[in-house]
Amino acid sequence: MEQIEWHDFLKVELRVGRVIQADVFEQARKPAYVLHVDFGEELGVKKFSAQITQLYQPEQLLGKLVVAVVNFPKKQIGPIQSECLVTGFHNAKGHVALCIPDAEVPLGTKLL
Repeated sequence: MEQIEWHDFLKVELRVGRVIQADVFEQARKPAYVLHVDFGEELGVKKFSAQITQLYQPEQLLGKLVVAVVNFPKKQIGPIQSECLVTGFHNAKGHVALCIPDAEVPLGTKLL
């Protein structure tokens, strides 16, 4: 595993947001959702394409807090522009489980 310096980690903006909309991404090559995540007043709402259909239904995602990298450049994914990277972990079957806070925290809070 490559080691990084503390200042490298500080460059990554991992922030808490709340899913306010989750739609099936009809045009995606692999099953996915388009998530709209609210990161609070400072950052606003950002879109993301998420291949998390094996473990979540869109209605289960509404209101869920998530952790996302918000300072990557935008990336075109088919007809949508992904504006952040919601984090998660692959389980034993290779399905993605979201990385979520286990308590309420203010939207936009940075992971330290």
